[in-house]
Amino acid sequence: MKRMKRLHCHIPVLLLLLGLSVLTACNSDDHEDTIANWKWDKGLQPEENTDITRLGWTNVNADYGRLPAYINVYKAVKMPDDKPAVAFIAIAELGTDKAKFSVSNDIHWSKKAGANGNEKLFTPTEFYNNYESPVVVINGGLFFESGGFYYSQSSCYSEGSMLSPNQNYWSENWTDFWYPTIGFFYQDKAGEFHATWTYYASDGKDYSYSACKKIDKTKPETTAPDANSPSKGTVMNDGTAVYGIGGVSVLLHEGKVMNTWADELLDVAANSAQPRTAIGYDAAKKRLVFFVCEGRRMTPDVLGMTTAQVADMLKAIGCTEALNLDGGGSSCMLINGKQTIKPSDKKERAVIDACFIK
Repeated sequence: MKRMKRLHCHIPVLLLLLGLSVLTACNSDDHEDTIANWKWDKGLQPEENTDITRLGWTNVNADYGRLPAYINVYKAVKMPDDKPAVAFIAIAELGTDKAKFSVSNDIHWSKKAGANGNEKLFTPTEFYNNYESPVVVINGGLFFESGGFYYSQSSCYSEGSMLSPNQNYWSENWTDFWYPTIGFFYQDKAGEFHATWTYYASDGKDYSYSACKKIDKTKPETTAPDANSPSKGTVMNDGTAVYGIGGVSVLLHEGKVMNTWADELLDVAANSAQPRTAIGYDAAKKRLVFFVCEGRRMTPDVLGMTTAQVADMLKAIGCTEALNLDGGGSSCMLINGKQTIKPSDKKERAVIDACFIK
């Protein structure tokens, strides 16, 4: 740190300058009362997460206004192989009086559509405004539109209730079917986070499994997962999962790279460079991680990442559990309502659900 230069001015001049600064502050147009009343850092603090900055991430908290002491935001402009990147991570310390994770609760059952979803979508900024200005917002799970209704393809749990399960079938011709287990990231009643694979079975129970079911696409299936297949299932929709979001490709499970997109079947262009959104958890340090990366040359030469590259980056910063969420034009992260990456649609895409850190 450079030493401060000695000030060569007379005391009356100093007093005049101090008075002017007070008047300027009182007349500021920066209305801080519009920002939530978080517990702020007091003054400059040393970098807490040196394990992350050593990997090439730069703390960019100052770019996003006042942040709670338990949230830090980092940016990377290169991948580990030195290819250009624009990636952000928001890291939240968990615990009493610290970060809170939640998921939007707009998805519902439609009798008319015969499915879970919503009649309308919301941009991340609309979610930010509708949910009392969370510090961090990212887009959530997959969805599609048909007949004016938006169908949820991914699990969504809020306040202990299952609003939608993961899609529980896959077919290309509506003659041959497969029944995959699909990625799910959730917080349990004890406050721990898990990346797992789920299947909504015919008995009305949403089962979680310790491993992804293997799929052979040359052999159509006639039976679906249940309480004991492909392994013993744990029921999620009995209050076990408090908040949760589905996606495609569990990236990390119990510290190991999984990247099970091929067996989860829903297409997320896993092997091509794309904008990505992901969510992760560092079990050792009790840190929740939201990840987003830009792509499709919104910044020159920045193509995006494969799901394998995202998995490697999250593992490098300490994540033990992680899930890839909806990506491409849906990828977006807001910090205090401000965009991080440039969305590939050149504007925020409206999506079916979102995840928050408060």
